Amino acid sequence: MSTTTNNTELVIGLVSVSDRASGGVYEDKGIPALADWLKSALTTPFRVETRLIPDERAEIERTLVDLVDTQRCHLVLTTGGTGPARRDVTPEATLAIGTKEMPGFGEQMRQISLQFVPTAILSRQVAVIRETPDHAALVMNLPGQPKAIKETLEGLKDADGKQLVGGIFAAVPYCVDLIGGPYMETDPAVCKAWRPKTALRPQPN
Repeated sequence: MSTTTNNTELVIGLVSVSDRASGGVYEDKGIPALADWLKSALTTPFRVETRLIPDERAEIERTLVDLVDTQRCHLVLTTGGTGPARRDVTPEATLAIGTKEMPGFGEQMRQISLQFVPTAILSRQVAVIRETPDHAALVMNLPGQPKAIKETLEGLKDADGKQLVGGIFAAVPYCVDLIGGPYMETDPAVCKAWRPKTALRPQPN
């Protein structure tokens, strides 16, 4: 895809963590769900780096470090491995590679999911910033199911399209601004990005 207006290409890492999907037992649905949502929500051109890996903490850590430090992703979204089962270690791996924890993202994800299922309190999604001397990225864990991924990112709307509960992605573009990444713009019909007025760029006529 083409580059963004500030000549820095927006790069997004998509990681699906699943023993069975990575082993070919069934088809991965996490990465396609993430990619489809991003295509519908982002108006800024972007490139994706995808990884399908098993529930192995060391491999998750290596993958996240590679995506940020080597592939230069500005945003990394993971799906899977965030429950209480013994093999669910995505949050531990994510926290291990982060330099700053961003607890608000996980808190809001659980608030959204609680609108649908009481077991949302069992989810352990986290978000972190990973910083190197010349680069930084936001890394976020998302739920494993495509429907929950969409709800978490986009939030809840009524039949008329009015926002009832805010999705987490509304805060992502400004977060990426603050850590030095490209200026991201979204389709307000899907997810309206929020920035303070002083951080808004003039829209072309």
